Amino acid sequence: MNVTIIGAGIMGTTFAVLAKELAPELDITLLERLDGPGAGNSWVFNNAGTGHEANCELNYTPVDEEIISVEKALKIHAQFNVAKQFWAYLIDKGAITDPTTFINQTRHCTIVSEPAIEELRLRFREMSAHHFFEQMRYSEDFDEIKSWIPYTMEERPRHEKMAATIVETGTDVNFGALTEQMARHAADDLGVKIHYGTHVKRVHRSPAGSWLVETESGGVATQYKADVLFVGAGGGAFPILKKSHLPFAKRFTGFPVGGRFLQAPISAEQADQYRAKTYGKAKVGAPPMSVPHLDLRVADGQYYLLFGPFASFKPVLEKGRGFVDYLRSMRLHDIPGLLNVAMEHFPLVKYLVSETFKGEKSMFEELDSFAPGMSKKFDWKPVEAGQRVQIIRDGDLQMGTEILVSKDKTYGTILGASPGASVSPEVMLRSLEQMLPDIFSNEQAEKKKKEIFPEDSLEILAKNPERYREIRDAVNKRLGITQTASR
Repeated sequence: MNVTIIGAGIMGTTFAVLAKELAPELDITLLERLDGPGAGNSWVFNNAGTGHEANCELNYTPVDEEIISVEKALKIHAQFNVAKQFWAYLIDKGAITDPTTFINQTRHCTIVSEPAIEELRLRFREMSAHHFFEQMRYSEDFDEIKSWIPYTMEERPRHEKMAATIVETGTDVNFGALTEQMARHAADDLGVKIHYGTHVKRVHRSPAGSWLVETESGGVATQYKADVLFVGAGGGAFPILKKSHLPFAKRFTGFPVGGRFLQAPISAEQADQYRAKTYGKAKVGAPPMSVPHLDLRVADGQYYLLFGPFASFKPVLEKGRGFVDYLRSMRLHDIPGLLNVAMEHFPLVKYLVSETFKGEKSMFEELDSFAPGMSKKFDWKPVEAGQRVQIIRDGDLQMGTEILVSKDKTYGTILGASPGASVSPEVMLRSLEQMLPDIFSNEQAEKKKKEIFPEDSLEILAKNPERYREIRDAVNKRLGITQTASR
């Protein structure tokens, strides 16, 4: 069977590796618009690099009338545990020789002031009762919080009432480096054909029912034929979906959101002082991707601090592509959905527009509000982040990640952003189960799946504490993540 994948970011590359590991007989071709793998939103500074497992992100535990919901947090945590199993397998196999090239242990903290302290206290009580978050700690003690995250507390007045939580076993993930190593494994060891610098112009059905992918590379037009087509192209998945003429394509429209960060290089000694990702609370009307956070980042052995994000409304689908591409992706049936979002989420639109024109002075003021004195402590500079395209489905704005598969199982795509890359192995496994169910009826494939994912059931991980701990401890050891808190 011929499988074509569009997009060599973390999603498309994970799909290719998983498919080939489970079914070596598949003929897989991977097409990428850029000149290398993981160079789009997966690149190290096009995202915050948080290994999202709901340790510190308040938007994963929404509060409604003093009742906190932890269901989303539990699902994301379980999905990340499945992701770590896949990455540990790649290390065991030798596809990745050193886990520190892409994953590094980094404390995950949440910090709030009044009036959000009661919300954090409630969040801690509900979450720490579950075995997923049994190692989470909570404090309102100034000195203890300062010992966890000194850069956010050093110049903060002691009389300011604060509360914080910490999980010592969080991670910083360089998804670009991970994608590069997976792509090398896919090409060199698994026989996946990868074509970079290849722009997909159109996809359509042939009279025989297969998919025809029309591309251009260096001015040369080439057509690829696919029995099964998977599109993991970030924001670029939306126009390809429109061109597919599949019935459900009209239900979806893209809502692009850009972002910037403040970035500062730091020394290894300074990194040891602040080995954390510290999340706060988003402003009213801000999108989930705009929760302020101060992060340690590790890229190619160098250390950085990152603060932001500063959201923006930028009508482009992908970083490096223009407004004209966005207009060409639009259809008349998309306009009502966009207008509906503009009216129903006017505070969000207003927020994005105001953030777009925010200058460096205002960015530094926000940094000092989050961590007093930080703007003068390091050599900060603004950097552009990647471009996220949120889902508008049936006129309503969605903030999650969605798998779409055609009825005949020949076309699949992934839409949306957060938590995205962090849960890519679990999401790609589910995509494969929907698109290529026959390969899982093979005894060898099932055996290989069990080797890669000792436990991929989110329900079992959530309901069986001993099984979860067994899996967690084993994969953390292989990934270099040390258990530091007692059970």
